[in-house]
Amino acid sequence: MRTIQKHKLTHPEAFKQNLLSWAQQYDDVVWLDSNNHNQKYSNYDAVLAVDAFTAIQTDYYNAFDKLKEYYTTTNDWIFGYLTYDLKNDIEALHSNNDDGLAFPDLFFFQPKKVFFIKGSTVEIHYLKAVDDELEDDFKAINFQDTKYENIFNDSENSIKIKLKIHKDEYFNKVTQVLSHIHRGDIYEANFCQEFYAEDFKIEPLETYNKLNKISNAPFSTFLKVRDNYLLSASPERYIKKEGCKVISQPIKGTAKRDKDYKLDAILKENLLNNEKERSENIMIVDLVRNDLSQTATRGSVKVEELCKIYSFDQVHQMISTVVSQVKDSTNPIDIIKTTFPMGSMTGAPKISAMKIIEELEETKRGLYSGSVGYISPQGDFDFNVVIRSILYNETKQYVSYSVGGAITAKSNPLSEYEECLIKAKAMREVLEN
Repeated sequence: MRTIQKHKLTHPEAFKQNLLSWAQQYDDVVWLDSNNHNQKYSNYDAVLAVDAFTAIQTDYYNAFDKLKEYYTTTNDWIFGYLTYDLKNDIEALHSNNDDGLAFPDLFFFQPKKVFFIKGSTVEIHYLKAVDDELEDDFKAINFQDTKYENIFNDSENSIKIKLKIHKDEYFNKVTQVLSHIHRGDIYEANFCQEFYAEDFKIEPLETYNKLNKISNAPFSTFLKVRDNYLLSASPERYIKKEGCKVISQPIKGTAKRDKDYKLDAILKENLLNNEKERSENIMIVDLVRNDLSQTATRGSVKVEELCKIYSFDQVHQMISTVVSQVKDSTNPIDIIKTTFPMGSMTGAPKISAMKIIEELEETKRGLYSGSVGYISPQGDFDFNVVIRSILYNETKQYVSYSVGGAITAKSNPLSEYEECLIKAKAMREVLEN
C-alpha cells in the first residue's frame, strides 16, 4: 500500500532539476523525462522512482519467467531495464562478444518513493513503510542545491575515445551484411558499433544534464543501479500498454538538422521522400505488426501513422505508430517478451538478423538497444529504446556509447557510416566537452 499526495508546483522545471539532484543519494534511480514533447501517448512529463524496497537482478536464463513471478508477487509499481541480450532467453541465441560494461542482463526494483510530474502538479507515491519521510523529503527537494561543477572533464583528464570497429573494417562488415541480404538470408539488419573510453571518470548527473540539454529528447533517461549508469537521450518509444491498447513506435530513417530553416525544411522533405529510408521503416513496421499479433485480439493490429517525420534538436526522424488490442487477462510480461528485442534494433527476419549481428559486431550490446521503463500495478507499462545513450561503469571507469543503422539492399557503406557519426555527435560532444 502507498500513501499518495498531490502538490501544485510554482516552477515545475526547477522542481524537476531539484528532484533529480535530490535522487542522487540513492543506489537505485530511474528518471524518465519527456522534455515537454507532449506526444499523443505521453502520460507524464517526468517520472522518478528511487530506493529499492525489493528488487530482481538476473542473467538472461529464464529471465522473463522470473520477471513475471516477481511482478505478480510484488503487485506494485516496478521500474528497471531489459538488456538486448535477453534475446537469448527467447530464442536459441548467444552473446559472446566483448563486454566492457558488464551490466546484469535484467534489473527491476519496487521503489519506496515514486514521483509523477504532469504540468504543474506532482503526485507522490510512498510505501507505507517510509511515508513518514514524505513531508521532509518534499521540503528538501524544494530547497535542493542544483549547482554542478565540472570536476572531472578538465584538460588534464581529456577523454580518449576508441573505436571497436575502424572505418575500413566497418565498410567490410557492412559489405558482408549486404551479401547476406543479396543471398536472401535477411532483408534488413541493424548493424551497430561501439565507441568507448577506459580509465576515465565522468560525473554522471552533470553528463546527463549536458546530453539532455543538447538533445532534448522525448524518452530521456537517467538510470543508476549502484555503480552502473545509463545517461540516455532516446527519441524512441519501444512499447506502451494503456488499458487494453498496446502502442509501438519504431524509428527508422534519420536526417541531420540545419540552423538555416529553409535548408532544414529541405532536409526534412528529402527524408520524407527517401525511398531507402521509407523501405527500412516499412520493413520494421511489418515486423512489429507480426510481433504484436502474437498477443493481440483478432484483427486489432493497425498502423496509425506510417513514416511520419518528427523533428528533434539534433536530427529529423521517420517514425511509425503501430497499435493493437489485448484481452484484460493478457499478462504484461508476455506482451513484452513476444515483441523483444524491438524490431528497429534487430532487422528482419528477426532471428536471422540477430544471428548475423552477433557474428559481425564486436561488442556485446548489453543495455544499448535494450529498454528502460516501468510496469504499473494495473499492468500498464511504458518502455523506451536505449539509443543515443552514454553507458558508464563507475567502478571499472569504462565509458561507452554505441550507434548503428539499418542495412538494406539499397545501403551505401559510406552513407551508413556518415549516419552513424550524425547519431554519435551529441554523445561525443558531451564527453569531449
